[in-house]
Amino acid sequence: MLRWLTAGESHGSALAGIIEGIPSGLRLEVEHINRYLARRQKGYGRGARMSIERDSVEILSGVRHGMTLGSPIALIVRNLDWENWREKMSPSPIFGSGNCSKGDCSISRPRPGHADLAGSLKYNQPDIRNILERSSARSTAVSVALGSVAGRLLDELQIAVAAHVISIGGIYAEDGIDPWLYEEAISNSCLFCADAAAEGAMIKEIDTARSKGDTLGGIFELRVRGLYPGIGSHVQADRRLDAQLAQAIMGIPAVKGVEAGQGFAVAGQPGSKVHDPIKYDSVHHVYTHTSNNAGGIEGGMSNGEDLILRAAMKPIPTLMQPLESVDMNDKSSVSAHAERADVCAVPAASVVAQAEVCLVIARALLEKHGGDSMAELQANYNAYKQMISKR
Repeated sequence: MLRWLTAGESHGSALAGIIEGIPSGLRLEVEHINRYLARRQKGYGRGARMSIERDSVEILSGVRHGMTLGSPIALIVRNLDWENWREKMSPSPIFGSGNCSKGDCSISRPRPGHADLAGSLKYNQPDIRNILERSSARSTAVSVALGSVAGRLLDELQIAVAAHVISIGGIYAEDGIDPWLYEEAISNSCLFCADAAAEGAMIKEIDTARSKGDTLGGIFELRVRGLYPGIGSHVQADRRLDAQLAQAIMGIPAVKGVEAGQGFAVAGQPGSKVHDPIKYDSVHHVYTHTSNNAGGIEGGMSNGEDLILRAAMKPIPTLMQPLESVDMNDKSSVSAHAERADVCAVPAASVVAQAEVCLVIARALLEKHGGDSMAELQANYNAYKQMISKR
């Protein structure tokens, strides 16, 4: 069974993660993970934090001489900005001046759209900083590190996961872009968008939002290629692959909606225009579909087509022209707290979602095929492919 956890605060000393269940014998080096981390930090519209951090991972356990051992893999991503927050975020008590060298630093003005208000009430915290430090999207750095480990496992099974941006601020890229046909264009784009004309318009929208102290959201798409039919299950709701993927993507800060295949669009069409006709390819001995409106998932299971998912990300809640809020100390009307933040982080969110999808797919594969070593997993996986090719 594959499972994982993360820990750490935005301005704490480091972010930590642990992943258990990766088979032994998987080639894994720091560079594999750092490539994912570097991509997460890119994107036009990012804030000042990205000029401070240069994320890199330290592997603390579970890997020896570049190969996984089968034991838990512990990772750490240090926060370079910790030096500026050492006193404010000290785990040990700091006495005097409200625990800050420059006076009382507690926050009492919650930001609309953030975890500030609900979190401070739920955890009975008088200082909102005790909530926003963990709810910050900074925590996704170590999630990306963990997802890159799962991505390495998928690489060995010839399963690829791609992500690209299709909309920012109401500007849409050309419809139906296959990210594998435009891989280089997406990689070279500052917004991870394959449509250069749309990207130019998106950049103008981001500049306009920045000048107004505002923020922008958007939509990104994820695709998984190489999955054979039967990953996931229909027998229980929590075993459905689409349900697991939706949960993982919805767990990313600021994501407000997830759809598979044609998603909401199918609600307004008749079944004859929605469901994908089935064919049999006698040359390759596989069942195929003449369309992919289902997004590669039927009955909670992969059906052999590309998995296609899209997610909607709301604008970042921290505004440089803050909205109205309430001071939780005296209940007076005030402007919300302003914390350093991005104008647009949709490209970064797509990288985080790519990592989350890798984790969910790897978990589903290991649940289906098992294996304590990569050799055993490969043998089980190949045996399953051979079995279904005879049906």
